Amino acid sequence: VDEEGDQTLALRAAGGCRASFAHLLERHYDRVYRLAWRWCGSRATAEDVAQEVAVKLASAIRSYRADAAFTTWLHRIAYTTTVDFLRRNQRIIATEPSEIVRLIDARDGAELEHPAASDLWEAVRSLPQQQRDAVLLVYGEDMSHADAAQVIGCSEKTVSWHVHEAKKKLKVLLEAID
Repeated sequence: VDEEGDQTLALRAAGGCRASFAHLLERHYDRVYRLAWRWCGSRATAEDVAQEVAVKLASAIRSYRADAAFTTWLHRIAYTTTVDFLRRNQRIIATEPSEIVRLIDARDGAELEHPAASDLWEAVRSLPQQQRDAVLLVYGEDMSHADAAQVIGCSEKTVSWHVHEAKKKLKVLLEAID
């Protein structure tokens, strides 16, 4: 993604340019959907969350001032919207393995590397919230610990600690499945 182009489009959208906003939304909608899907595990729920993010982005864009990269700012909105959605609904939806395979985004080159990948995503979604969020941002969204810390609103060391603790729990959870 062309971050400089995103910054320019976002600043134009913040100034009221609807075409720039539409272009940004089109460019990043799939990323928002994938983030929501990783947290929720359900296509329908991810679509609902992605739509909610789009609505929130439409009202929040006027406050964008390029203090952070647009993608970091967008991830923060998508992350908080997803977490709030899950809290409101008090559930994480389990997804059938065949549905997970169907939902993997081929344009990203994402493929299931191991037959137990569906078990892994299910186990990640069962982690305590802070660990789940750190793992999904770092491994699911391919963010650095520093970028994930910006999205979550904590220190980089805290993200590293949550990832470390999550790995220990995931090892136990996945060994129990085998």
